[in-house]
Amino acid sequence: WGLLLLAAALGVTAATRCPAPCICDNLRAHVLCLNGSLMAIPDTIPELTKKLDLRGNSLMVIPAGAFLAIPYLTHLDLQHCKVERLEEGAFRGLGRLVYLNLASNGIALLYQESLDGLSSLQQLILQGNRIEEIQPGAFGHLGSLTVLDLRANALVYLPDMVFQGLQVLRWLRLSHNFLHVLGSEAFAALPALRRLSLDHNELQTLPGEALARLDGAVRLDLGHNPITYVPEEALAMASLRHLVLDHASLQDVAPDAFARSPQLRMLDLRENQLQGLPPLAGAWGLARVSLDGNPLLCSCLLRPFHNWLARARVQAEGACAAPPALRGRSLDSLKPPEMRCSRLRPPSSPTTLPEQLRAASSRQCPRGCVCSPDFHHGSCENRDLQEIPRDFPGDTRLLDLRRNTFRTVPPDAFPGLKELVSLHLQSCSIQTLHPGALRGLESLVYLYLTDNHLSTLAAAAFEGAPQLAYLDLDHNAFTRVPTGAFRLLPNLISLHLQHNAIGELAEGDLAGARGLRWLYLGGNAIRHIAPAALAPTKMLEKLQLEGNHLAEVPTAALQGLPALSELKLSRNPITHMGDSAFLPVASSLQHLYLDNMGLEQISPHAFTGLGPKIRSLYLENNKMSNIPDMSNFMGLEILNLQDVPFHCDCQLLPLHRWINKLNLRVGATCGSPAEAQGLKVKLSTTFQTCPAWGRGEAGETNPNKTKAASKPSKKKRSKKPPARGFSKSRA
Repeated sequence: WGLLLLAAALGVTAATRCPAPCICDNLRAHVLCLNGSLMAIPDTIPELTKKLDLRGNSLMVIPAGAFLAIPYLTHLDLQHCKVERLEEGAFRGLGRLVYLNLASNGIALLYQESLDGLSSLQQLILQGNRIEEIQPGAFGHLGSLTVLDLRANALVYLPDMVFQGLQVLRWLRLSHNFLHVLGSEAFAALPALRRLSLDHNELQTLPGEALARLDGAVRLDLGHNPITYVPEEALAMASLRHLVLDHASLQDVAPDAFARSPQLRMLDLRENQLQGLPPLAGAWGLARVSLDGNPLLCSCLLRPFHNWLARARVQAEGACAAPPALRGRSLDSLKPPEMRCSRLRPPSSPTTLPEQLRAASSRQCPRGCVCSPDFHHGSCENRDLQEIPRDFPGDTRLLDLRRNTFRTVPPDAFPGLKELVSLHLQSCSIQTLHPGALRGLESLVYLYLTDNHLSTLAAAAFEGAPQLAYLDLDHNAFTRVPTGAFRLLPNLISLHLQHNAIGELAEGDLAGARGLRWLYLGGNAIRHIAPAALAPTKMLEKLQLEGNHLAEVPTAALQGLPALSELKLSRNPITHMGDSAFLPVASSLQHLYLDNMGLEQISPHAFTGLGPKIRSLYLENNKMSNIPDMSNFMGLEILNLQDVPFHCDCQLLPLHRWINKLNLRVGATCGSPAEAQGLKVKLSTTFQTCPAWGRGEAGETNPNKTKAASKPSKKKRSKKPPARGFSKSRA
């Protein structure tokens, strides 16, 4: 009886502690706080909550111990919460959590203690962040994890043992990154892995050495990588049954390429550049080969492969591209006598690809530092050093020198480190990066110079580091973008210049940054962007300008950016938005942030050109009383209209109708007239007095109509499906 009384008391307590912006289902122990303006985790969430859904808020940072008050959580959804940083110990205390979704945020780094405390976690979703680097040990506390989703991030390099601790992981999803360097032991700690997805990356060779550690993997996805050749015994995966290598750049495959993968059953080679294949020796279990979309030359040169298909009873999918007499014929319809040669020379075999050199070194670690031969890491973090130490092992790949007082980085500061991939120089009081400072770092991909005192940079500072892809210069003293500094960085993908004192973006500032895809300029003092300032960055996908001093949308500067999918203008003093403000990027833009600007008026034609491609639109915390017609925005997944003082009169009736068709929580509230103040636009009855109310558009629910009269309306409505959204979370 005492336990029952205690449970009842706890139930009452939970029911009375539901945070104001949230909806609590105490019977199922669920709490929903969707698509709002929460800046922190509410501290009044019922203690017994098991499922917490915080999608679409503005949390930015998950601090240490953020969920200590709700230790019974099993499911936590933090999608689209603008999270940029997970502090060490952020999830400590959540020992019962089995599902954590952090998709579509702005997380850039995973540190060793970021995910501490999640001993029961089974699914971790990190898709659609901007994770550039994972430090080994970041997943060390996730011994129960079975699915890890890292799709659509910014990974270029996977160090050795990066997934250590994931003893029961079954599916690792790394698709849609920029991976082109994999440590030979990157997958060494994944004994239970069954499926690995590496498609849509930048791998130029098949990473056979790294994949050989995956004895139990049965499916490998490597499609959409620029791999040109599969060499001899390239894959030694004892359990592999399904290999996908579609839409690559394959020109040739060695005869015994798959001889060490005896269980291989399905081989997908669609949409490559193969003119033919040799008989695949050793692939005794192969049942099907797909060659659709290849320029197959069905001459006598293809006869050995064709004969092998028949002998091995392998089904082949594909059609001849030449000679003309056989064009379009399927492989299985060919007869050997038809496959003739007429003055044809065999295609030249590709040259054998050289093996990567290993520069292992037995030199001692510098005094006061720690070097890990297993991880190829060196660390001298927070050792009060005033000069950059030398004599690190030559195979060092990650070097952590944070929190020292170097003040300057001299020429040739890192001799003998040709394999170094990641260099951390945050919080080192650095004022000068001398020309030639990075000379010899020919493998360097990541350079972190955050929280220093840099005010200028010369292009020569990056001499000798041509592979540099991620450059972080946040929290320095730049008053302008260092003109021409990026000319020697042809592979630069991501540039961070947030929280400096930059006043304008001028023509020529980004000269040479032709491969740049993400540009972060938030938290500066930018008042003007020259029309041609962004012209060199034709591949730009994300442009973040939040927290600057722009008084208008930089429409002219957006010309010539055909790939731009995300534009963030939050917290700029833009009070009026004119016609066709986003027209130059209307065909590609998917995510648009216009929140917290003090926006008072939006032209009826401001969103001209935008429509079905837009997936998220943030307009919260502004001052306008109406917004333009957005009936064409049929692909919306997030629409935030909270804290906008809408005037709920007849002019707002189209918005009321449109919101009623959406399957989204938008948070739109009436600010006036007095009788409607505080009511949801969706539910306000003030619109029923409008002359057009009775002549509502198809699909509007009108309580004065008879059921018979409403039937045509329903039929008509079905022609225009509602915008996609979080239908299961609708409250």
